[in-house]
Amino acid sequence: MFPERFPYLFATFAAILTQYMTTPEAVTTAVPVPETTFASLGIAPNILGVLTEMKITIPTPIQHKAIPAGLEGKDMIGIAQTGTGKTLAFGIPLLQRLHQGKGRGLIIVPTRELAQQVEESLRKIAFKLGIGIAVFIGGASMSLQRQMIKRNPRILVATPGRLIDHLEQRTITLREVNTLVLDEADRMLDMGFAPQIQKILKVVPVERQTLLFSATMPLAISQIASKHMRLPIRVEVAPAGTAAERVEQHMIILRKEEKTALLDKLLKDSTGTVLVFVRTKHGAKKLASALLALGHKTAEIHSNRSLPQRREALAGFKTGRYRVLVATDIAARGIDVVDLELVVNFDLPDNPEDYVHRIGRTGRAGKAGQAISFVNHDQRGEIRTIERLIRTTIAVTEMPSVAGMKHVADAPRPAYRPRPTGFRGGQHRTGGRPHGGYHRR
Repeated sequence: MFPERFPYLFATFAAILTQYMTTPEAVTTAVPVPETTFASLGIAPNILGVLTEMKITIPTPIQHKAIPAGLEGKDMIGIAQTGTGKTLAFGIPLLQRLHQGKGRGLIIVPTRELAQQVEESLRKIAFKLGIGIAVFIGGASMSLQRQMIKRNPRILVATPGRLIDHLEQRTITLREVNTLVLDEADRMLDMGFAPQIQKILKVVPVERQTLLFSATMPLAISQIASKHMRLPIRVEVAPAGTAAERVEQHMIILRKEEKTALLDKLLKDSTGTVLVFVRTKHGAKKLASALLALGHKTAEIHSNRSLPQRREALAGFKTGRYRVLVATDIAARGIDVVDLELVVNFDLPDNPEDYVHRIGRTGRAGKAGQAISFVNHDQRGEIRTIERLIRTTIAVTEMPSVAGMKHVADAPRPAYRPRPTGFRGGQHRTGGRPHGGYHRR
């Protein structure tokens, strides 16, 4: 009623609010940017040449907005869903600044798989510039990592726990770090790495550039930004929690004992690669065994698998040796597979935000994808929570008939075990999940 009666006063008041709530240093961009080229972003010619060789010609929206600010040396918070090209958005400014000057870059990521993915994405450009990259992750040989340190790599890609191991053993120093990247920051906090992150932030130089990238913006990340960053620019190409635009989302309401037979039918009715998410590592192992028994080329990836086993499973999935990959949320942000056709949420995630990261494995780089969620009748509330987060309704698809199909009984979820009172074998120090609610994964 007030705006209708006093339109001039209301407009003036709104303008004042806008002026004081949004500053030039905290600009949020949630609209599509016009198509442009990397050449217009201030990138050095030698890096442009490598991008052309890699057939990367058009920057994504997050790259369009983040690269110029990164090249200027500004602190930045980048908000974008998975599959939008965040690695090059921080990697290109990092590589160019290192090539033009001294110092070292440090990239912190939550999982081993993501660390390897980041290294793969930057390797070719770094090699052309003569910049060495070292990856420090749990499950890999400490001795080999010490040898990598002796070669004086200019970029370190590390999971928090393994980096802390090296710091405590004094095998590495971070005194030369002048660019710090926190990639998938919300995931790191969700996995319980906040103490390790705080410890790392205390030992890196105060005078540095900090680039923080995340798919969501919880309060804890805002607190890190306010305490450890200097007037960061905020670049947001989609509202936090936005699902990948070109992913067609469906859910099927069914009984728990029908899940495996339905998944078998979906796999037989499609031809492409399929990523299946489950809640627990025990459920992943059981489901993978069931799918193998049904004749599907399947691999599994979760925290009970060794690093070589996880590498083999992921490499096999990428090359087509395995058509199906069964994974826990440890893989939600560490898998980058070209033309992934379908993501199946065999189990809904414990954390609604993980739904966004899971389905973001398909529909990447502007391509179409499909996500299907299996929903028990008593999980309507969980679906409503997810729909509020992604600000859209998930279509309900009729349960297809599975009559007459070979059926392997759905594995019962293991009973919940109490949280351990202490750390077991230092697992939180190897790039895996720290204990505190995530030991079931």
